[in-house]
Amino acid sequence: MDELLNRGAAAEKNSDVLDVFEIRVLAVLAEKEMLTPDNYPLSLNALVNGCNQLSSRDPVMSISESTVQEILQRLMQKKFVAEVRQAGARVSKYEHRLRMVWLLEQDKLAILTQLMLRGVQTAGEIRARSARQHDFSSIADVESGLQFLIDKYPPLVACLPKAPGNKESRYAHLLSGDDVLTLQETAAGFVSGGVIIESSRHDRIGQLEEEILRLRREVDWLSEQFETFRRQFE
Repeated sequence: MDELLNRGAAAEKNSDVLDVFEIRVLAVLAEKEMLTPDNYPLSLNALVNGCNQLSSRDPVMSISESTVQEILQRLMQKKFVAEVRQAGARVSKYEHRLRMVWLLEQDKLAILTQLMLRGVQTAGEIRARSARQHDFSSIADVESGLQFLIDKYPPLVACLPKAPGNKESRYAHLLSGDDVLTLQETAAGFVSGGVIIESSRHDRIGQLEEEILRLRREVDWLSEQFETFRRQFE
């Protein structure tokens, strides 16, 4: 009986784990609701454009309309998204349900949205980047919101170890499970501004492309560190 209960708990937990594309769709819905309320809920076309937007995204993605449609179906099954049919409208529109699912106020949702859109960040970076979504009066207010997200059960955010030479703590979302910490830690240490192109998880070519991208990120990071070291002796 205990084994069956454990399996059930594990299945329930896994059902809440989101992949990188699901996270991007949710984050775009939450962002656009706060930034462009007159155009919210979003049509499929507007959502695709938001997912593939070049600014305020890390990594930049290239996701097809058909894939976004499939992601929306999954998110609706998980109760994270709802389809809205407005009177007189010719197309369906979509809205997120993150406030209800996770019981979040505007400031906490703004923080989480930034982490979903841009990956690992400091409290100061979150405050600067979320100014249009929520006006935090101080970094302490952001840190308070981050602590709230850390203390939730299950937690939505984690505080990462400080990087060598950095004084500020960095934070990452946990929406892809605990394993995402390793991935986000690596990404934060090696590069900013990567690109993810839609591919199957089981696609070997896609895996090789991701590995090449990871190696390029590492080389870029090492070059940057060398340049910083060299300037100390100029």
